Amino acid sequence: MAARIYQRPQSAMQSGRARTDEWVLEFEQSEARRADPLMGWTGSGDTQAQVQLTFPTRDEAKAYAEKYGIPARVHATPPHTLKLQAYADNFR
Repeated sequence: MAARIYQRPQSAMQSGRARTDEWVLEFEQSEARRADPLMGWTGSGDTQAQVQLTFPTRDEAKAYAEKYGIPARVHATPPHTLKLQAYADNFR
């Protein structure tokens, strides 16, 4: 029952930064997904993969994982870079 800890990325559909300061502890799948023979949907019997816990800081997420004996990997947040360009560059 391993987990990963990461900071929620900014949504590609919005320019806002809501909920990007949260850290998420998400359990990895322990069982492979398989197709349901009747409906054709994919699923598994692993209910822990559906759990997402949010924390205000990375240290609190790590402390929670250590308290309950959950082996967790922390994924570093990539630096946010802006590509600045002028509107006039479209016509060069």
